[in-house]
Amino acid sequence: MDKKAKVITMCGSLKFKEKFIEQSEKLELEGNCVLSVIYPTHEDKDYYTYEQSKLLDKLHKQKIDMSDSIFVVNVDGYIGNSTKSEIEYAKAKNKEILYLEKI
Repeated sequence: MDKKAKVITMCGSLKFKEKFIEQSEKLELEGNCVLSVIYPTHEDKDYYTYEQSKLLDKLHKQKIDMSDSIFVVNVDGYIGNSTKSEIEYAKAKNKEILYLEKI
């Protein structure tokens, strides 16, 4: 019998987009269902309005709510403020927290 797929939400800085994609693929090939962030179509990080940024943050937290775990893409140990808040949110919801690199 196949094991039940774990639902995992990806978290971390989008400056590591390639690592996000690589890890998402790896996790899915291991039999997990991966929820990720959107990949902006614009280079300018201030492209989104304040309201849009808040909406994206809310939606990402809903993804965490639906997940069994989060996977933090912390290349070279980097964890930004937004990712820190997602980790704290996941902890408060008793979600498993996985990291790319040991912390």
